[in-house]
Amino acid sequence: MAKYTSIGGQALIEGIMMKSPEKTALAVRMPNKEIDISYFDEKSIKEKYKILGLPIIRGVVGFVESMIQGYKAMMISADKSGFTDFEEEEAEEKMSEEKKNLFVSIIMVIGVVLGVALAVVLFMLLPRLVVSGLRWIFQTDFSPVVRSSIEQLIKLSVFVLYVWLVSFMKDIKRVFMYHGAEHKTIFCYEKGLELTVENVRQQKRFHPRCGTSFMILMILISIIFSTVVQLIFPSVYNIYWLWVAVKILLVPIVCGAGYEVLKICGRYDNIITKIISAPGLWLQRITTCEPEDDMIEIAIAALKACEPENPDVDRSIDKKEENTNDNI
Repeated sequence: MAKYTSIGGQALIEGIMMKSPEKTALAVRMPNKEIDISYFDEKSIKEKYKILGLPIIRGVVGFVESMIQGYKAMMISADKSGFTDFEEEEAEEKMSEEKKNLFVSIIMVIGVVLGVALAVVLFMLLPRLVVSGLRWIFQTDFSPVVRSSIEQLIKLSVFVLYVWLVSFMKDIKRVFMYHGAEHKTIFCYEKGLELTVENVRQQKRFHPRCGTSFMILMILISIIFSTVVQLIFPSVYNIYWLWVAVKILLVPIVCGAGYEVLKICGRYDNIITKIISAPGLWLQRITTCEPEDDMIEIAIAALKACEPENPDVDRSIDKKEENTNDNI
């Protein structure tokens, strides 16, 4: 009988991070082909401030913490797997450690700024321009529902196109293969099967609690919230700067709502949750690939390293999930 688990994870560069309510483990394939296991000792801020563990709020907090922790894990895996060995080339050997750190920090800041700017253009300016163009072409105004639907459809199209394009990159494809290994291993664990390469290989690679599904859910839920705001305050949409501000303020609410819906879809299996999960599961055909055996070994090692002391309790369908990471 299939059981629920609160374990989630993230595919890394030649490795996988797995997180349970008790601990977070990283398994990385070293250049010598051995598997390195390390742990994150960081505690969630939700443990210190209980109010942050309330529904909706916990989704926002969890999303931010997952982004920060995921970035750190990615950097650790890149370093341990030898992916960053190019930094040891002769030209960079002449740089002091302080200069290297400063250079990396500058690059990170530039990357964040450019990333935010690109996100604003693609996910805020572009959808609005498309709607304005369609209104001009058809010489008519659209209802709030139609406007929101068109805008979110543009965002969804941009997101899917981006994911599809990067999937052709060799290094990204390997990450997607590790992503598939991660999902298969968690499915094997949820079924209570022995964690072997053979058992894991037989599992599906599409999981309803995947972070990919979360991104799709956020876009779809945005339609509902954007429509409601336009119905209550119809003039807001026509004041561009105010509408942008409203959209930004809605992000935490949409994020929190998406988190709660994702948890429900991962916990229950019925016609409603299947319909809700369908778009995210479809997109996982791009973001997950069939893994190699050595990748499955990494996923098994990561899951075993973070497995709770009492696995049967974690796999109980009746267990209340606390302090979990659903980014799988």
